[in-house]
Amino acid sequence: MGALHDGHLKLVKNAKANTDFVVVSIFVNPTQFNNPADLEKYPRTIEQDVKLLGEAGVDMVFLPAVGEMYPEPTKLTFDFGALERVLEGAFRPGHFNGVGVIVSKLFHIVQPDKAFFGQKDLQQVAIIRRMVDDLSFGVEVVVVPTSRELDGLAMSSRNGRLTAVDRKRALILFDSLTLARKELLAGKSWFEVQKKISHKFNLEQGVELEYFELVRTKSLETVSAIDISQQAEPQEYSICTAAYVGEVRLIDNLSI
Repeated sequence: MGALHDGHLKLVKNAKANTDFVVVSIFVNPTQFNNPADLEKYPRTIEQDVKLLGEAGVDMVFLPAVGEMYPEPTKLTFDFGALERVLEGAFRPGHFNGVGVIVSKLFHIVQPDKAFFGQKDLQQVAIIRRMVDDLSFGVEVVVVPTSRELDGLAMSSRNGRLTAVDRKRALILFDSLTLARKELLAGKSWFEVQKKISHKFNLEQGVELEYFELVRTKSLETVSAIDISQQAEPQEYSICTAAYVGEVRLIDNLSI
């Protein structure tokens, strides 16, 4: 959706290393915003974005207008079942329907062999994988690890809206994720960990926690314990969180 940062350019770098021709689409999709104010405030830096993509060696940039992608309101709706009713889906109803519609449109128009997505949007990745599998899209979904600032904050187009004070406060997301992972791997119960993290957020002024959940990475099924025996798959579990830092809503996750 534009307002590019180094995380997006990392996707481009991966695409260039694994394909012959790289297309980047930029489109702030109105159907995935359930908050009109959020859509209005979403950063738009098209000229700067195109310059960065040119320097990164992208072969083509697709910049459709809203009227081009939605000549009339879409009547079709996606229902991703339990996958869309937890985490982001629980707090942003209709969001993943908008994601499914726009990504399917872009897949049909661009017809990529591979599509590169960031792990920061873990639930979006799961939704797109489900859509690709269920509707037999001929595209391979490639997930690229989350890009972070030096202090650990996940790179996001929304970070640019943070005040200097809120930028420091935002570190509570990554700090809480790393603390929770450490505690779980040390044998603490998820109930203990979740309670400790909730208390940590309650003490932080200007930050409002929406959720802090332990899930199975692929299905996003919420769980209350992890199995760290040899039978567990690598990164089988993830801790996911969302919080308002000032007026800006941020998300992050960490695999176990």
